[in-house]
Amino acid sequence: MPDFLSSLPFAVALTALSVGGWLRGQLMYWIGRIPTDQALRRTNPTGRMGRVHAWLAGGGADAGIEAIRRWGLLVVPVCYLTVGFQSMVQTGAGVLRITWWKYALAQVPGAIAWGLIYATIGFAVWEAALAAAAGSPLGIAVIVVLLAAAITAIVLVHRRRTRAVAEQVPAEVH
Repeated sequence: MPDFLSSLPFAVALTALSVGGWLRGQLMYWIGRIPTDQALRRTNPTGRMGRVHAWLAGGGADAGIEAIRRWGLLVVPVCYLTVGFQSMVQTGAGVLRITWWKYALAQVPGAIAWGLIYATIGFAVWEAALAAAAGSPLGIAVIVVLLAAAITAIVLVHRRRTRAVAEQVPAEVH
């Protein structure tokens, strides 16, 4: 656990982490909700909203939306036990325009579980994994390969989306 948290009493650290997890979930909810509301009002948001709108239009929250449609709000607290899928569910809740207070209440058990995990073993597991990976040549190689794979995936997705947008633009008539 980071030093600033480990010096606190356990209950305070747990509360701080749980509130932090809840607030992050709120941020992701509103990242899904605001552009959706904007898109309903006007079809072409610009600036930051335009980028978020493009991410949502590109399917950034599709898995989360599908999970919520299938399992309802039960998936919200469960998503706190995952990595990556958590953001999709939280953003998907905003895209689906789930009533704020229902979503906020559904977050509470998940945020507490997330806080409990990180207040006990969560940070220790991350630190041990990073130390083990960075301390050996094989670990460093794995980190480099993972970073290269992530960069390659980002570039390929960007190219595919750019190509798809270019194909949707009608040819100019002269």
